[in-house]
Amino acid sequence: MISAHDAHTTHALGPGTVVALLLIAAVAAVYLVLAVQRSREPRGWSLWRTASFLTGIVLLVLAVTPALSPYPVGDFRGHMHQHLLLGMYAPLGLVLGAPITLLLRSISPVHGRLIGRVLRSRPAHFLAHPVVALALSVGGLVALYFTPLYTATTTDEALHLLVHVHFLLAGCLFAWVIAGPDPAPHRPSVPVRLVVLGVAIAGHAVISQLMYAGIFVQIPVPTDQRQGAGELMYYGGDIAELLLAVALLLTWRPQRQPTRQIRTFAASAAT
Repeated sequence: MISAHDAHTTHALGPGTVVALLLIAAVAAVYLVLAVQRSREPRGWSLWRTASFLTGIVLLVLAVTPALSPYPVGDFRGHMHQHLLLGMYAPLGLVLGAPITLLLRSISPVHGRLIGRVLRSRPAHFLAHPVVALALSVGGLVALYFTPLYTATTTDEALHLLVHVHFLLAGCLFAWVIAGPDPAPHRPSVPVRLVVLGVAIAGHAVISQLMYAGIFVQIPVPTDQRQGAGELMYYGGDIAELLLAVALLLTWRPQRQPTRQIRTFAASAAT
């Protein structure tokens, strides 16, 4: 009997995989159309941003396409490989593509002001706080591997999909809050964000080491697979977070009042 997790790692393209690929293709197509339109304007559009976004798209395709997995069906290391792509590498590429900025430059001023109001709202302020983004990112790992949740995802297709969506969205949120070039409602100074990133690095390291040692984790898989997955999380996570730190330093700008910045940006980008 094939579990829900195995159904996502078998080499056959199931309905869920096909739908995911179609959604990814649609997002990529919309981004490319808007990027081409903006590139014809005097202000232009950065090829680097387009390349970054498309890199994120390619990584998403690798994550959701079973035939491209380097691990056998049902191997827990394949699960970890997939989650690294979904939760860390693909989000970094997507966020550095500045999709919100591209959208604001492509819509009417009325809709631009609407997005600006959303970004200034209390829920947006809450979600965009680095500590909240950190909790959603690292906390998701704790919930998945240190509770019966992982076992439940192996038999529940909907829950398994929900976990994947959480990893992707939490990864995008964390990358956006830490190093995203798009406007954000609450973005502390670079040193503060580096501290938060450091805490995330430490959290991932602890989780991966506990996984390798088999301490506290609730992952009913062979020892070699669990240890291999722990190593993947440890080294793969370090590389992803190093890239995020580099992105933070490269995209750093002198700090401005966040609410005023969003209002000004939304108004100017939509014109």
